[in-house]
Amino acid sequence: MDELRGDRATWRFDGESVLVRYHTGRRVNPVLDALGQCVLPLAAIASVEFRTEPPRRRWRRGRRWRLRARLDHNTDPYAAVGSMLTEASDPFLLTGEADTELVAEYHAEQLSAAASATREAGASVPAGLATHLVPPLPMHIKTVEGTASFDGTSARLIWSGYEASFRKRKRQRREFPMPRIAGAEWVSPPGAGYYGYLRVVERADPEATGLNAVRRYLGGGEGEANSAATAPEADLACLRYRGSRERARTLLMAATITAHTWARDERQP
Repeated sequence: MDELRGDRATWRFDGESVLVRYHTGRRVNPVLDALGQCVLPLAAIASVEFRTEPPRRRWRRGRRWRLRARLDHNTDPYAAVGSMLTEASDPFLLTGEADTELVAEYHAEQLSAAASATREAGASVPAGLATHLVPPLPMHIKTVEGTASFDGTSARLIWSGYEASFRKRKRQRREFPMPRIAGAEWVSPPGAGYYGYLRVVERADPEATGLNAVRRYLGGGEGEANSAATAPEADLACLRYRGSRERARTLLMAATITAHTWARDERQP
């Protein structure tokens, strides 16, 4: 079994899949630390990218390499929710130093060829694969604004944190049944000291129109539909966060909800 070791993980190739084992330690990104490891079947790999780049910091010597596995449609929940995903928290990106560049490029070529051959042979992506690339259920996270939980049947937001707005404290909590969930969004803060947020996205309700649609989306009655509700601090589908640890937790929650909505849709006729 071939193996390629990078800065944050080790990829092991067995001809049918790639076992990704993330390194442990104090400097490991919280997202990768929470995942521990994952398995990527070759049939799920749509493409493989390899490139080198000069060092980004002056104290580093020599160029570095980057190997990225792009997954098939509705297979990578992190790419789906994290348009602002940092390289450090990308589970399917491997980077390394110049002294292993030739070995890394060889493995990238072999992986690309094997994935292409697997797809040409008609192999299909295993059903529900995305749910195996996220943390197990049930899942529960906490931020400065409150908590979010997801057990596969519903998602629940509770605004009990000290930085929750008056509007959210008044509502206290909101539950989203799985049949009503379309997915989740995750937005990174624009800079240090700012908030990012997790948003549970609901399916459109054909019976809700006009003002009633807005009120139903907000989960409240009369008087709750107003322009302030579009802001994350007042949105009753949002949980805000701050800091690197909360950033990782909310990203994992958004990816987990999205992965399970994909699996649900796959099972439906």
